[in-house]
Amino acid sequence: MADDTGFETQTTSLVRAARSRIREGLPYPLGANWDGLGVNFALFSAHATKVELCLFDDAGEREIERIPLPEYTDEIWHGYLPDARPGTIYGYRVHGPYEPRAGHRFNPNKLLIDPYAKGLVGSITWNPALFGYQMESGDDLTFDERDSAPFTRRSRVIDPAFTWGRDRKPHIPWEKTIFYETHVKGFTKLHPAVPERLRGTYAGLSNPAVLDYIKSLGVTSVELLPVHAFVQDDYLQQKDLVNYWGYNTISFFTPARRYAAVPDFAFSEFKEMVARMHGAGLEVILDVVYNHTAEGNERGPTLSFKGVDNTSYYRLLPGDARYYINDTGTGNTFNLSHPRVLQLVTDSLRYWATEMRVDGFRFDLATILGREPHGFDEGGGFLDTCRQDPVLNGVKLIAEPWDCGPGGYQVGGFPPGWAEWNDRFRDDVRGYWRGDAGLLPSLAARITGSADKFDKRGRKPWASVNFITAHDGFTLNDTVSYNEKHNLANGEEGRDGHSHNLSYNYGVEGPTDDPEIRAVRLRQMRNMLATLFLSRGTPMLLAGDEFARSQGGNNNAYCQDNEVSWVDWGAIGHDERDLAAFTQRLMHLRAALPILTRGRFLTGAFDEDLGVKDVTWLSPTGEEMTPENWGQGEARSIAVLLDGRAQATGIQRRGSDATLLLLYNAYHDMVSFTLPASLGGAAWTRLLDTNLPDDQKAADVGISERYDVTGRSMLMFVLRPESTKGEAVSEGERSYQHVMQAFERANIDSVRFGVAEE
Repeated sequence: MADDTGFETQTTSLVRAARSRIREGLPYPLGANWDGLGVNFALFSAHATKVELCLFDDAGEREIERIPLPEYTDEIWHGYLPDARPGTIYGYRVHGPYEPRAGHRFNPNKLLIDPYAKGLVGSITWNPALFGYQMESGDDLTFDERDSAPFTRRSRVIDPAFTWGRDRKPHIPWEKTIFYETHVKGFTKLHPAVPERLRGTYAGLSNPAVLDYIKSLGVTSVELLPVHAFVQDDYLQQKDLVNYWGYNTISFFTPARRYAAVPDFAFSEFKEMVARMHGAGLEVILDVVYNHTAEGNERGPTLSFKGVDNTSYYRLLPGDARYYINDTGTGNTFNLSHPRVLQLVTDSLRYWATEMRVDGFRFDLATILGREPHGFDEGGGFLDTCRQDPVLNGVKLIAEPWDCGPGGYQVGGFPPGWAEWNDRFRDDVRGYWRGDAGLLPSLAARITGSADKFDKRGRKPWASVNFITAHDGFTLNDTVSYNEKHNLANGEEGRDGHSHNLSYNYGVEGPTDDPEIRAVRLRQMRNMLATLFLSRGTPMLLAGDEFARSQGGNNNAYCQDNEVSWVDWGAIGHDERDLAAFTQRLMHLRAALPILTRGRFLTGAFDEDLGVKDVTWLSPTGEEMTPENWGQGEARSIAVLLDGRAQATGIQRRGSDATLLLLYNAYHDMVSFTLPASLGGAAWTRLLDTNLPDDQKAADVGISERYDVTGRSMLMFVLRPESTKGEAVSEGERSYQHVMQAFERANIDSVRFGVAEE
């Protein structure tokens, strides 16, 4: 017989057989949880009229039982099954009104993934039965009676047991953090030191040769593109493409099976990867997507949340709840204003931080998470929850501080405790080195911590996550090799991807054998890398940029699960190894220079007690920049003096950092700089010249001498103090010696690629 929704039920004997075994259970914790004796099932739905637990055979192919959850407490449907065990495969069918104009899209013909599922089996096969309405009609007000079970994933009960041994989180201080953004599959898919069966997996990423390489660079924290279980888009599959990046989440508690060498053991394989990274002293940061789900808009499929309780999980259009608010640009927006949805997201974060032991999260389109019905609110429920949560306030929280909704650009607008991707750093540094006019004031702000954005409410310079490139956009090599994006392989006739790339090809579009063009491209890459690592803030490096990885000009490779996106370890030649060694040297020097990582913004303020400025901007003549100098739109060169004496901290104001002088010249031609003499000292010791990458020896230059800076070049000097023979070594001398020792180590250490030499 059919119920009031038109759903044709299973035989009554199938249901009756299980009713004697099901118990009331508890409304907490949500999800399917094994307690050693049985499994408690709990599902939130505020508007459902009945919830059926569907059990499947061990292969996950045949539905063998359908059991109504017997209790409803505080909008939680729950029941306890004493004979269920880890490995039990299940799903839900949720009954209720199908009234799209009121926001309700219940359809028990659709098997639903548990929003709290810790494991999944099977895959999604695109079929009209996955849709709650009659998809062929195009009318989402219709009702579809086809069973979606043969075409969708099932949830799986897991046993969370795992032996962590001596695992300890590294707890890298923010001021020492260097992020390395990469993709689980793409980083090792072509790595020759990884056994072929493990390439592109969690196990492959934790291979000793891979970890040794990452560690040898000087990286502290590996940031992984999404690993939550996600859905392959139908429209991409029709074009023989895939969702490679993974920003299409369907399960917030489940590691993606596609990255596991043994899919059924993705849970434990992910944990082992974390343990091995921790053993190497590396943090694990996850890029997470809580702003939307894979169910799309009113014409999207019914896979989980839409069928569990559409009006609670999604933001719907006021006045016509048939339609979804689309601040994400992906069809729907998760409704974190609802307490149970907020609970789901924070439960997920705590789960990954505790059970999976990850060290932090980068939030995709994080402005969404701070949205309330009236707009973005830095005191919104989710942001306040993270600040007071005893688990979440102890991990790294990084916002991508924008979305496509009204008022969506919020760089600098997040509350204390959060770091933010600073796209102003990316754009201003790219534009400056390209030679764009009028960017000296912006460059000065970016390299000193972006105080104009972040210096408020006690926030520190580390809150600015500085980057030149990320997964979305050109790689560093492509930034200096292409004037235009080349995205035809994405199947959208080149319309996709951002067109404002601030890139330049220096004479030839794409690869070239011209030695002059290659030389200037390599120098520009060194310039941008040096600017990144010698600036205040938290640097983030895109994996492969250190050895000039290219995507062939594709700046939106989200659907390229192939050689376009995979790191090509076989293409690392002499120039690429030299660039990686240069990058390593930068990280060594950064670690030895507290002046770059102190917890105060550099503003040029005069310290009355010490009689010095923390930073002084100088023109090439050696004179302090004037308002007239700053206003010269065509000016493209500047010197930045970081006085180590001004960095003294504490009540006694004792101690000193090494004093640095950074020279920037974005002119095409040479500029002669006068090195400052007002600080005393014996000499300026040159440690870095991006025009002389092979010169690994420090060189002293006299005080007040002129130094010719090649066009499109950056230099770093450290002040060598006057000798104090017969006296105690001063703090300034000690700091100088520390820097020089780090410089020598950087020239001795080598990047351990773990691949054959050229």
